[in-house]
Amino acid sequence: MINATPDIADQIESTPALHPGPAARRTPVAGLVLTDAELDHTLGIARLREADRIEVLATGPVRAALRDRAHLDDILTPYASLEWRGLGLVPVPLSHGSDIEISVIPVSAKRPRYAAPHASRPSGSGEGADCGERRDFGREADHGREADHGGQADHGGQADQDRQAEKPIGVEPWVVALRLHDRRTGGTALYAPALAAWPDAFQEALADADCVLLDGTFWDDDEPRRSGFSTRTATEMGHLPIDGPDGTAGRLAPLAARCLYTHLNNTNPLVDPAAPQHKQLADLGLAVAAEGMEIAL
Repeated sequence: MINATPDIADQIESTPALHPGPAARRTPVAGLVLTDAELDHTLGIARLREADRIEVLATGPVRAALRDRAHLDDILTPYASLEWRGLGLVPVPLSHGSDIEISVIPVSAKRPRYAAPHASRPSGSGEGADCGERRDFGREADHGREADHGGQADHGGQADQDRQAEKPIGVEPWVVALRLHDRRTGGTALYAPALAAWPDAFQEALADADCVLLDGTFWDDDEPRRSGFSTRTATEMGHLPIDGPDGTAGRLAPLAARCLYTHLNNTNPLVDPAAPQHKQLADLGLAVAAEGMEIAL
């Protein structure tokens, strides 16, 4: 599964393919892949504490933040074995024996507040969170039954793979887009739920993607300020807007790939299925990912 939101248990319960079984104490959830270290993408890890082992794929900065600042290992070790694998520019198997390879494209050096140097609680900002409640549509899950085969992080043969996966990236990879490539079918998906910039490497990755799931947090750049929960624009909050002169819709429209928006904030008019903005997207060949959608590549 990609990212672990606080409602991860509800997601698993509402998705039959992720239900426990077939044997007792078995699960088809092979592990987690993290695109960043933000709390709304990582708090759900603790909900998986009843597993014997939790395998987590993350970049170096994300792993360090969760271990050293959030003390995730200290919290979960009494309950489950937490095993880390590295993510980087070099594709690695999603899990042991998997036909799916995963690699990252760094899109932002924005770190979560708790991991900032000299992190402290903001006073009088009116921004207890980066933005309001979000609806995370189109989450990806590994439905293969590979729960017993994840690589061992920080020890054994996995260490060499991790060092290879974490080659120097240039921009510190606090926030990344994921590239998932199925070697068996040749299909490629690009997943970027938090897109603060549009680097050249991301544009290049779009060229050979069959499906793109993209940050749809805000419809336009002024939405956070207009809604009254922030003094910053969407771009300043680390999310390129969908509409506008620098919006992502205009960049996605020429692509041959199927393009779907995800990670909608509750202030985004697209949360209303009857909103006219849906037609505006449809005219460009774009859409919003639907709850429970399955995409075959």
